[in-house]
Amino acid sequence: MAKPTKGKTPRRARRNISAGRAYVHASYNNTIVTITDLDGNSVAWSSGGTIGYKGSKKGTPYAAQLAAADAVKKAQQTFGMNIVDVIVRGTGSGREQAIRAIQASGIEVKSIMDDSPVPHNGCRPKKKHRA
Repeated sequence: MAKPTKGKTPRRARRNISAGRAYVHASYNNTIVTITDLDGNSVAWSSGGTIGYKGSKKGTPYAAQLAAADAVKKAQQTFGMNIVDVIVRGTGSGREQAIRAIQASGIEVKSIMDDSPVPHNGCRPKKKHRA
């Protein structure tokens, strides 16, 4: 008996997201770039490790540049994103380079905001030395 042929399943409609946010998390060891829609749902992401770097090379500005360009390219190709707000967190060396790469990749940067976590009262001090 012949196998019944399956009908074509309808392809999922491509969501078109024109505006979103780009979060750059720059630590000393790596830089992670996540692109979300305005509700905060992740659309595309990339990092120094995703690009192919290992170890201390992930924390370099060049790896951050490649990661940012890769994430923007994914967001543009899949969702047609063309306007972005950049939110930067952390103190790593890839901060500035990631922002530059996002601007250079042909996507319009509406605003850049630094949202690095700041300690309110710092760490607990060492106990007093007793003589």
